[in-house]
Amino acid sequence: MEDWLHFPQPVPAIRHHATAANARAVRNWLWLVAGLVFLMVIVGGATRLTESGLSIVQWKPVTGVLPPLSQQEWQEAFEAYKQIPQYRELFPDMDVAGFKYIYAWEWAHRLLGRLIGVVFAVPLIWFWATGRLPRSAKPKLVGILALGALQGGVGWWMVASGLVNRIEVAQERLAIHLLLAALIFSACLWVAGGLGPRAVSLVHEGAGRLKAVALTILAFVFLQIFVGGLVAGLRAGLVNNTWPLMDGAFIPPADVLWRLEPFWTNLVDNPVTVQFFHRMIAYLIFALALGHLLDAWMNAEGRARRGAAILFGHVLMQIALGVATLVLVEPPFAGAPHLSLALAHQAIGMAVLAVATLQARRLVQDVITN
Repeated sequence: MEDWLHFPQPVPAIRHHATAANARAVRNWLWLVAGLVFLMVIVGGATRLTESGLSIVQWKPVTGVLPPLSQQEWQEAFEAYKQIPQYRELFPDMDVAGFKYIYAWEWAHRLLGRLIGVVFAVPLIWFWATGRLPRSAKPKLVGILALGALQGGVGWWMVASGLVNRIEVAQERLAIHLLLAALIFSACLWVAGGLGPRAVSLVHEGAGRLKAVALTILAFVFLQIFVGGLVAGLRAGLVNNTWPLMDGAFIPPADVLWRLEPFWTNLVDNPVTVQFFHRMIAYLIFALALGHLLDAWMNAEGRARRGAAILFGHVLMQIALGVATLVLVEPPFAGAPHLSLALAHQAIGMAVLAVATLQARRLVQDVITN
């Protein structure tokens, strides 16, 4: 008698639609966060190139959101800057107008950091509280949040290194700061790429090899970003401005590469050594990306093959920009390389990281074999 009460139940379809919509919303949010991190890295690069990173000598997480608003506040901020070695040794003739210029870069960099924190934390809480987060994504997102909190502390740790007894921040701290930004950027892309419908790639043979090489390329891209931070911190791009040789040799003499004692300090303190390893890692990434492309072209179809081609194209473009930045030295800001070229080199470096991340994630999670 009660059979007429049992209507067809569309609940599974509704749940599937809701799950897909939730995944799409979370994915778009993570893409947005990654875009903001990308922008922050570029602004950070400009901050370094314009020698602006030490213009704000205090860390005020809340009140620092607002820049000086009156002439008196600007003068007070300028007087605080005058107390550090950078002003006395690099910019003793700077006036308030020049100070406002460098202050604007550092203020924008810190404001972006605060904005990224809000854009990540607030939606994370909302997605979590409303049950829209896939269970597997929760620990990953908490990990990204922890990296973001750590990044704020590392940023001030980096700035503090340049306020006493130095005219610039410590290059190893700058490199760590950049590496953390790269990890956050890559992690957002990795998690976002795993949400939503999967577009599987067919691999005929060598799936394990393709995955291993893709992960190896990603690891070396992270290493290269760290070494690139050292290059920026040491201004190592201003020495040996020839290519492919360095002072007439492909490998500089040992007494040049290892002139500092103890020898390991050359890896972070010797501009020639740091630039040399930056070049060598670039060549290694090029070789791996080319081999990966050939392997994928012969043994894979779909996105795995296209991703390998896109990755190789980005690596090739990045090397070309790196060479141009090196040899076309036009120092408009306190001996920095040409601003537009250097920032383009940094931007394409982050793009290489993006495509390397997505290619590795694709080969780890979205491959079928026959």
